[in-house]
Amino acid sequence: MALRKRPSVVQGDKVAYGLLKSFLMPVLTLLFRPKVSGLRNVPSQGPVIIASNHLSFSDSIFMPLVVPRKVTFLAKSEYFTSPGPKGLLKKLTFIALGQVPVDRAGGSKSEAALLTGLSVLANGECLGIYPEGTRSPDGRLYRGRTGVARLAFESGAPVIPVAMFNTAEIQPTGKVIPKILRVEMKFGEPMYFQGVENGSDPEKLRKATDQIMKKLQEMSGQEYVDIYASQAKEALDAERKKKPEAKRSRKKR
Repeated sequence: MALRKRPSVVQGDKVAYGLLKSFLMPVLTLLFRPKVSGLRNVPSQGPVIIASNHLSFSDSIFMPLVVPRKVTFLAKSEYFTSPGPKGLLKKLTFIALGQVPVDRAGGSKSEAALLTGLSVLANGECLGIYPEGTRSPDGRLYRGRTGVARLAFESGAPVIPVAMFNTAEIQPTGKVIPKILRVEMKFGEPMYFQGVENGSDPEKLRKATDQIMKKLQEMSGQEYVDIYASQAKEALDAERKKKPEAKRSRKKR
């Protein structure tokens, strides 16, 4: 599959990314004392996919700050469309962080997100992705979505597995102000995947994705759960809804 390049990021976005990084990096170094290993595994040029476990919103801040290259993440389009001054600030922050809005609702929308990722790689850029598709609800590592394998097969780009540590404690879900704890990141050796034409072999895509998740599990030491994180979240939400109903039922008695 011939990859189509997307228009280059406007100069203003590049400047915003550079300014934000130059401002945040000293803060990160001073407060969170990052412990980083294996950063040399990230190639200095050419297309590359950085595939990370996902524990916290702050993963998308800490990891790109230590990578010498600009890391582009595919972010939920909702982050860019919130109304009012707060929504505008959020939008500008995500743009400055190098995030690209995509609709990941499924079907043709997920296909559009993959094509956006492929166009980033076609430009010889660095694409960040969370194979789990969403944050872990409980700190465990969940089944990977095969989009990461398709991106690797169709672009020929190496996959750099990254294990994040302590970010869930630093910024738990729903918390705006982070705790001051040491953050750690491990960058693994490049993984290469070839031989699937247009990402059309589901079995090979699943096998490659599982290989990436296995490497992430080995690097992070997380317990692995062979279901999607989104399914785990739905189960937890359903359980939370049952508890108030059970309390109301006991009160009526």
